[in-house]
Amino acid sequence: MDQRKLYRTIEKITNQPADSEEQILINVLKEVVASPEFNVKGGRIWKLTPSRTKYKLIAQEGAVDKIREGFTIKVEDYPIFELIAKERTILATETNEYLRRKGIFKYSATGVGEKLKGEKFPLYQYLMAFSADEINQDLFYTLNIIGTALTATLRNRKLEKKSKQLIEDIDDAAELQKRILPAHDFKFSNYEMFGISIPDRIVGGDFFDYLEIGEDGDRIAVVVADVANKGFAAAAEAFYVSAALRMGVDYHTHISSLMKKLNNLVYKIFPNDRFVSLFYIELLSDGSGYCTFCNAGHNSPILFRAKNNKIELLESTGPLIGPAYNSKFQTSIIKFEKDDFLVIYTDGITEAMDEKENFYGEERLIKIIKNLKGKSAKEITQLLIEDVQKFSARAIYSDDKTIVTIKRIG
Repeated sequence: MDQRKLYRTIEKITNQPADSEEQILINVLKEVVASPEFNVKGGRIWKLTPSRTKYKLIAQEGAVDKIREGFTIKVEDYPIFELIAKERTILATETNEYLRRKGIFKYSATGVGEKLKGEKFPLYQYLMAFSADEINQDLFYTLNIIGTALTATLRNRKLEKKSKQLIEDIDDAAELQKRILPAHDFKFSNYEMFGISIPDRIVGGDFFDYLEIGEDGDRIAVVVADVANKGFAAAAEAFYVSAALRMGVDYHTHISSLMKKLNNLVYKIFPNDRFVSLFYIELLSDGSGYCTFCNAGHNSPILFRAKNNKIELLESTGPLIGPAYNSKFQTSIIKFEKDDFLVIYTDGITEAMDEKENFYGEERLIKIIKNLKGKSAKEITQLLIEDVQKFSARAIYSDDKTIVTIKRIG
């Protein structure tokens, strides 16, 4: 399942009425086990006991042999729990003889909620474990997103109970957001670029940037990113990611290595409920039109081919940045011909809704783009943003919106 779509799916489940945080987790467990998209046959929720020496089973779902009510497992019997504290999600072989008799031989587990101090290492407040016919890397990434989304939900729930949202130093925060973003337009060699970013609140988690690489002036990178969450927390992370990228490109690092380092920084520094989708592309001044890009779980940018009016989508070459440590990122290459243009956008564009909660959608975006042949990068970006804003003018829900257009003009 697409990681951004998965995150949205989990968000919708967690918005269902629930009297407790445990009920929220149970709702998600039921939906995941019941849905064929997740391809799991059973799941369990374990809660850390007050002594922090055991996990107690609090819920189980699926067509599997049921574990007796109130069953506990000792932390000391599972050294792999230390790895969960470091990496959130693990793929493992079951060692408990009773659970093996219940048919659980392999499982994948993800940590949810706060990390609490244990006797030897931190322990997640909850563990969500799933059994499947095939325990693989796809399930690993899926559980990472589930754990991330649920942790965000539980954290926000606690914050809402403690106090209302406090907004301080609004002017300074808005000014900080402006400093993240470059001027709208930028020209490099035979390319023109134009970007617009509109935060849903005073500040937001979207950003774009034009990064000059090295001292020779023969390369630049264009970056568009979307930090999960909104408001000040997202803006702070966006500022950090932007600054890290600016520093990273100066070391002439290979793109895959740069993304891996950025991923590990975000994983270590920011709370477990945040991640970043990011699209990064490097342009050369040699006139060849060849460009290298990395798509880290971001919406697929739309490449319009002027010669034949065809559309190409630049699909993901790596996972989202942040949820998993040491994630690997690949790169791909495209070639711009004269008058070709690339539209890079965040999900606030395609997921913009009208008053009837219909999505703007990728199909509509592509249809508009096909009618913009011959327009400048500035005109393309402005016309797309205007259409989205008109479509969603009466919507209740909204999100940060960003579009950057790159066009080859010579």
